[in-house]
Amino acid sequence: MSKILKSFFFNFIFLTHFIATCYGQNNIVIPKSFKETIPPKAWSDNWYKLNYSKNEYKVEITNSKLQIGIAKHLNECKLEIESGTLVGTNGGEFGGKLIFIPKDKSKSDVKIIKANILFLFQFKGKIYFISGLLHMSFNGGGMFELKPEGDNFSVQKVMDFESAPMAFTIYKDTLLIAADKGFYVIKDLKKQLIFDNLFWEGLYPNSIAVLNDKNILVGIRSGIVKLDLNTKRLRFYMKI
Repeated sequence: MSKILKSFFFNFIFLTHFIATCYGQNNIVIPKSFKETIPPKAWSDNWYKLNYSKNEYKVEITNSKLQIGIAKHLNECKLEIESGTLVGTNGGEFGGKLIFIPKDKSKSDVKIIKANILFLFQFKGKIYFISGLLHMSFNGGGMFELKPEGDNFSVQKVMDFESAPMAFTIYKDTLLIAADKGFYVIKDLKKQLIFDNLFWEGLYPNSIAVLNDKNILVGIRSGIVKLDLNTKRLRFYMKI
C-alpha cells in the first residue's frame, strides 16, 4: 500500500471516528426495543393501552449513554445536612410530612410540616422541597424554601405548580420538573411551562435524564419521551 493511500485510509478512519464520537456526545441513542410512535391523545383508546401497561420505565444517562430500567416508586426522600437528616414522606391521599432528625441524639426530632414531600434538595446554598398531590379533583403542588432557625425551621413558599410534580432533576443551573400534565423549567427561581396538556397525563412520569437541551428524556408508563427545549419538540418511544 502506498504512503498516500495509507495516509488517506488513516485520515478517513480518524474522521469517521471523530464524527461518530461528536454525534454521540450531542444526540442520544434510543434502544431498538423502543419504537417512535405518534403520541396518543389523553384518554383515547390508544392512551388507555399505554395506561394499562404494567411497566414504568426509568431513564438515566451514564457516560453519555441512555440507560433504561423499571421504575420503583418510593414514598420517602432524605437529605443530609450538617446538623442532621431531613426526611420527607408521601402517602398520597393519606398525607405526608417533613421531619428533621438531629445528629445530636440528645435532641428530639423536629416536626416541620404536614405535606406530601416529593423531593428534597440543596440548590445554590439553600434548602428546598417540592410537594404535590394528584387525587380526585386536586392536581397541583408547590416548591418551598426551608430555612434553618436554631433547632427549628421556617417554610417559605417559592412557587405553585398547576399540575402535580412527578419527576425532578437539576441540570446545570436549572431545575427541571415533569408534572402530570406538563414540563417546567425553572431558572433564577422563575418558572416557565415549556410543554402543557401533554399526552402523558395519567401515565406517571417518574424520572428525567439530561444529555443537553436537545436531549431530555422522561420515563413514563409504557415508554419514554424525548424533549428538545430549543425546538420545543416532543417525541414518544413506546416499548415494543
